[in-house]
Amino acid sequence: MRKRERRKAEIIQELRHQHGLARLLKHAGMARSTFYYHIKKLGNGDKYTSVKKEIKLIYHQHKGRFGYRRILLEVKKRGYVINHKTVYKLMQEQGLKSLIRGKKYVSYKGALGKIAPNLLQRNFKASGPNEKWATDITEFRVKDKKLYLSPVIDLFNGEIVSYTTSENPNIKQVIDMLKKCKRNKNGKTLILHSDQGWQYQMKAYQFMLKRKNISASMSRKGNCLDNAIIENFFGTLKSEMFYLKKYNSIAELNKDIIDYIKYYNNDRIRLNLKGMSPVQYRAHSENLN
Repeated sequence: MRKRERRKAEIIQELRHQHGLARLLKHAGMARSTFYYHIKKLGNGDKYTSVKKEIKLIYHQHKGRFGYRRILLEVKKRGYVINHKTVYKLMQEQGLKSLIRGKKYVSYKGALGKIAPNLLQRNFKASGPNEKWATDITEFRVKDKKLYLSPVIDLFNGEIVSYTTSENPNIKQVIDMLKKCKRNKNGKTLILHSDQGWQYQMKAYQFMLKRKNISASMSRKGNCLDNAIIENFFGTLKSEMFYLKKYNSIAELNKDIIDYIKYYNNDRIRLNLKGMSPVQYRAHSENLN
């Protein structure tokens, strides 16, 4: 009972600058004396004591990956009435800040096979799942070894629908990635966009696309903005996972990539997905249809 009253008092305190105290107390069914009792108890007058703890908890639960916008969404989901400026200020006070992005592996080696037209034309919006996908390869270095990640991202909700890792950037890695992709079942043409990397020019890759009823699309030479969505994913993955830890082995890194992609798909909320994770947003859209 006391905990519920304390929570009410916090909400009333947050809303005092918008509405009169008497009106808020009446709406909440709380006596003025009870309200002041709980406000006094809340951190000796610091009305943000409770929410600061929640912000810190959310920040560390997501291993420092959330900036103030995502933390704001999570805090609101937990019942707090607060705005983005306050969350930003409270994060600064506690030394909590978001992270920087990294660079990509370049696989272009010239025209070695068939170059596909740019069907995507930077139109990154899709009306539903399995309409537009994008892929690329990024490189990680651990001591004197390298690991390459090859994922496929759905442009509808940013979900990683398939991926493979390899210590060598070979055609088998890309083919295995395609084999793990679920076939296009909606009858529409599915576009898979990539750069002009040598793997995507190979006959084996293009044959596998045809088997899965997928149309190839490629960026213009040397233009990374044509494939910006997958580039953004690589930057996010490296800043939120790879750069936060000193790795001692490829096996350790590989395990963390698997864990991160599971987290990214299922738990990492996104502002452009109405505060939902990619999987949550896909399920939400399917329920609407």
